[in-house]
Amino acid sequence: MASICIQVINPNTSVGMTETIGAAARAVAAPGTDILAVSPGSGVPSIEGHFDEVIAALGVLEQVKAGRQQGVDGHIIACFGDPGLLAARELAQAPVVGIAEAAMHMATLVATRFSIVTTLPRTLIIARHLLKQYEFSDHCAAMHAIDLPVLALEDGSGLAQEKVRERCIRALKEDGCGAIVLGCGGMATLAQELTRELRVPVIDGVSAAVKMVESLVALGLSTSKYGDLAYPEAKALNGRFQSLNPF
Repeated sequence: MASICIQVINPNTSVGMTETIGAAARAVAAPGTDILAVSPGSGVPSIEGHFDEVIAALGVLEQVKAGRQQGVDGHIIACFGDPGLLAARELAQAPVVGIAEAAMHMATLVATRFSIVTTLPRTLIIARHLLKQYEFSDHCAAMHAIDLPVLALEDGSGLAQEKVRERCIRALKEDGCGAIVLGCGGMATLAQELTRELRVPVIDGVSAAVKMVESLVALGLSTSKYGDLAYPEAKALNGRFQSLNPF
């Protein structure tokens, strides 16, 4: 494969989490794949609800526009809510992949049923909406929350990481699942170690999305510009939204 550049967008403003996500992406990227890990300059420090997602989606669109201008070969939205995914596909020409969609797809290729382990209980509802939207509800055995906020994964204590591990072990014992999906971009670096320890596929959406974008680029497939994913209709944007004008 010729050299390509994948823009990995952390939709929150946490620099530490952006570095974590970038490291996970680079760990699986093929030789010749450059990873450009970015995050919005303004927005929310973590994404833990619908309100946060709306704000974060604007930052995602700004980064997609910047990536398109830089000529990147693909974009990844590295938040498990996939905020702004379809809008980003309208704005982009290159492939855009969300980590929840990527992880769920990948899980169905290696197991008939998977469980999800995420952060706060309220985000389970958002994950359930995505399962229905992506038509993976019948493949999901159960969903679990460690009941800690997203930024607990970056506080250096290791408590959140241990709770993720414990919840994955319980899910295997109780759910009848064959794989586990980690439901937060901040969990990205845990997947390989947990896969080795638990001896089942533990899937991180950042890594899954990197390999999907690489595959789409190798196949010469870009986001369709026919139908609802065509570029946004030309119109004057004003005020704070002028910077999002795609033209």
